[in-house]
Amino acid sequence: MTTEAVPAVSTRTVSVWDGRLTVNVRVAGTGAPLVFLHSPIGLVWDQLLSRFADHYTVYAPEFPGTSVDDPYMGHVIDTVPDLVLAYQEVIEALGVRTPVLVGHSFGGMLAAELAAAFPSLPAKVVLLAPLGLWSDAAPVTNLAAAAADQVPGLLFHDPTCAAAQMLLTPPDDPAAAVAGAVAMVWALGCTGKFIWPLPDRGLRGRLHRIIAPTLVVWGRQDAIAPVSYADEFTSAIGGARAAVIDDCGHLPQMECFDQAEQSISDFLG
Repeated sequence: MTTEAVPAVSTRTVSVWDGRLTVNVRVAGTGAPLVFLHSPIGLVWDQLLSRFADHYTVYAPEFPGTSVDDPYMGHVIDTVPDLVLAYQEVIEALGVRTPVLVGHSFGGMLAAELAAAFPSLPAKVVLLAPLGLWSDAAPVTNLAAAAADQVPGLLFHDPTCAAAQMLLTPPDDPAAAVAGAVAMVWALGCTGKFIWPLPDRGLRGRLHRIIAPTLVVWGRQDAIAPVSYADEFTSAIGGARAAVIDDCGHLPQMECFDQAEQSISDFLG
């Protein structure tokens, strides 16, 4: 994995939902807009976002409740339909028009919901191991219910890889380590109420409404959402295509950055 220079990242704060919801948005780069929706563990400014910022203006909202300055903002919205409407308001408040819409895991589910509810909103859609579908033959793992020692193996095919060590190794400062662990657990709680019970959410019946060109990226050894869902997403979204990466888990953009970035770059052109 190559070293990526971290761009200058600023924070914009937008007020939406009739002034009741405040969302912090990380912003970096210049160029056409790209909106990134993060996974249930919270926003991590990783190598892929830095690469995006070389070519796009990246807008990465922190999910309500996951910002350190207002952890109780997650109580404002309670349903998926309201969350989708609120995020459309966030994008509108940012002054963004027809962005590339990228989402990972829970963020992939939210990106798919946004693209289905507002078909003309995104120019293109990239879904990285999105949640949102359910099959009894391939159950999705609830990361929030997993024991701490199971988390590395659920997120990564190789929990010893450099990306896993970077993400999961706690800082040396004990207070910072505790704060980081608490932040991840809180983020899982804030997002989890919109994921579970997953079989009841109904995304499958809305995917046909997505008209933007769509790429689905999946790790073949994903231990959270089995790779069979890549076919289910692409078959439900007209014209979508999939990029499946071997020897890769639930975070393809981190564990297999080069392959994931190449597939996304080819798709975005």
